[in-house]
Amino acid sequence: MAVTVTVESVIPHILQNDAVFLDTRSPAEYEHAHIPGALSFPLMSNEERAIIGTIYKQQGRQAAVTEGFRLIGPRFAEFVEKAHQITEGKKVFLYCWRGGMRSGIMAWILSMGGVPVTVIKGGYKAYRHWALSTFSVQKSIAIIGGKTGSRKTELLHELKNNNQYIIDLEELAHHKGSAFGALGMLPQPSTEQFENSLALLWHRAPDDAPVWLENESNKIGRCAIPMSLFEQMREAVCYELDVPYEERKQHILKSYGCFDRESLAACTEKIKKRLGGLRLKNALEALEENRLSDWCDIVMEYYDKTYAHSNMQRDANKIIRIAAQKDVAQHLIAKSKEIITNGYSN
Repeated sequence: MAVTVTVESVIPHILQNDAVFLDTRSPAEYEHAHIPGALSFPLMSNEERAIIGTIYKQQGRQAAVTEGFRLIGPRFAEFVEKAHQITEGKKVFLYCWRGGMRSGIMAWILSMGGVPVTVIKGGYKAYRHWALSTFSVQKSIAIIGGKTGSRKTELLHELKNNNQYIIDLEELAHHKGSAFGALGMLPQPSTEQFENSLALLWHRAPDDAPVWLENESNKIGRCAIPMSLFEQMREAVCYELDVPYEERKQHILKSYGCFDRESLAACTEKIKKRLGGLRLKNALEALEENRLSDWCDIVMEYYDKTYAHSNMQRDANKIIRIAAQKDVAQHLIAKSKEIITNGYSN
């Protein structure tokens, strides 16, 4: 019988990256979402899992188990050899969907082959339960807001360089949040994987200092922010950067002007319903004629209105306008400490 531990007891190992986590589910299950940092170590291929599932439904459990051993039996030595190569004497944790047969069989194979392993009780499902419950924990959030082109992300990382705890949601989602947000970014993870990674960062966040986040809508590309966290973000104090229009425009042109016009046009098409027929036509013509400044004006007008509408959902008394200045990060740190100590008063 394999040794089992609760998912709560392995969280420190995930955060410290001092153990090897092997996901024994199928490659497709792993690709959709997994425990952050875990390696895919499937007991069965996608095709084999489908075959066993069909046999289980049609002939029952015993027939499925027998066929499963027939399929994976020839690979026992391969499992052991691969495990020795990738674990290198580190502590090893195994999991499947619910901590059942797949992880139990793999634990038996590896243990017999000289690789001591521990099975996570409840498997990946237990991690999901832990991750989703984590977002209901209340933290002291500080939001960085501002119209498009205000360099919010740059400020977020400047705060990090000043020993502040930040969570870069856009970096985690591989998306910058707008219709143009996928340009130059890696493919997005599933919302489930986004939540899995975000849960660890939220769990690690301090209880006695602000957690800095950028103002976002509830979806960043296709990744949805967990509602319990999003509600906390909406209730938090928002430090709104007041950056001059021309400065914002130049930042947008520098950030997006490097992309080919076809990509920019395709992204502009995504907002055609709200942009309106005439403005869409003008924007696409500006791109075609390489008039990026005119295109940028049209897009900025749309996003500035969108931002203003979004801000109406916030408590106006919790929006603090911050003028653009060189020492803005230090100013925010001092202001946030004051609010945490004395509470917020407009």
